[in-house]
Amino acid sequence: MATAHTLTLPAESAEWALPSRRKIGVISLIVTETALFTIFAVAYLFYIGKSLTGPYPAQVLELPILATICLLGSSATIMLAERAFRREAKGSFRVWWLITIALALFFLYSTAFEWRRLIYQHHLTIATNLFGTSFYSLVGLHATHVVVGLTLLTLVFWLSLRGVVTRNHSEHIEMISWYWHFVDAVWVVVFTVVYIIGR
Repeated sequence: MATAHTLTLPAESAEWALPSRRKIGVISLIVTETALFTIFAVAYLFYIGKSLTGPYPAQVLELPILATICLLGSSATIMLAERAFRREAKGSFRVWWLITIALALFFLYSTAFEWRRLIYQHHLTIATNLFGTSFYSLVGLHATHVVVGLTLLTLVFWLSLRGVVTRNHSEHIEMISWYWHFVDAVWVVVFTVVYIIGR
């Protein structure tokens, strides 16, 4: 017959803690934003070819290859920055973090340049036709998320220069990294929907 002693659980089995509220919050944000982007992407696909007037995607869209390489490359640089932060290599952390910021800035510059070209050369605005409305809505939603991420990246870099960011902020850095990977992953979907399927 089993005794109370034989039913005792090991101490490590009994120790369980709730996941970090910060991680749960970021995961919830990512799930919610994924649903939002899905709605916009489906709307874009639904309205392909339904514009009654031009310009049409095939006439005006150019593949943003370099911008895409820079944005996806920033996922690698932020990962390297995060690793350097864990090793407490402050110099390496700042270098990789700054490169991530530079790549994000180039991506936003490329987006702004594309929009300027579409608006002034091809007269495509959000009110021109269904293509314009769905294009600026989807790409603009993504650009907004890049701006939010860039703001966080810049703030962390500035605080690290002032010596405010310490290893106690490891989870903060990790969560910003998660968000940035999400932004990059979403761009893969946006790029595929807008510049591959939608053309």
